Amino acid sequence: MPRHSFTAMNKGALVAIAGVLAVAVAAGAGVMATADAAEPRAAEGPVPRLVVGTVFAPVGAAPYTQAVTYDSELVPVGGRVQVKETLRRDGGTRIELRVEDLVANRVYGAHVHTKPCGKLPADAGPHYQERMDPTQPSVDPEYANPDNEAWLDLTADKHGSARSLATVDWRFRERGARSVVLHEMATATHDGHAGTAGARLACVNVPFV
Repeated sequence: MPRHSFTAMNKGALVAIAGVLAVAVAAGAGVMATADAAEPRAAEGPVPRLVVGTVFAPVGAAPYTQAVTYDSELVPVGGRVQVKETLRRDGGTRIELRVEDLVANRVYGAHVHTKPCGKLPADAGPHYQERMDPTQPSVDPEYANPDNEAWLDLTADKHGSARSLATVDWRFRERGARSVVLHEMATATHDGHAGTAGARLACVNVPFV
């Protein structure tokens, strides 16, 4: 991923632009994410369905921005994020997460969540699960695992950039998945802690198909 350098002024401009676009979306006048609903799902190969690209805004901009940071030291205001959803010909889904301008050489947990971002980290709700755990919060590895959820953990390089992919054998339920949340550490897998990854650092709204 190419490295982009931003001055404080540039980052402020990017945040302002993102805020304007997000307000336009809320008013039905703009597009932050694109999805071609007319594209057949059984195409001759993977079908790109949705791409969201934006920058992290201060928490005070929620809910009128596409992405928000709750910890500006670990996910700086103006840091870039992109989420891409691709529907596979075999009925599965591929989700790609890209970030720039985060903390260098640092691991971040990341998952698809069920609700949109808000002023509070908890507003994004729990992880999306294909088979829903009857016990919540879900920390049972039978349910909290990368086959039943969409995990997108990544490690930022020396420039603060990273990319991760999650491929699952299912597709999201309609309006069942609405955001991607970045966490402070890698996702745990052991019983009693499965799926946990520490504090929620940032959130990006993604209207998954």
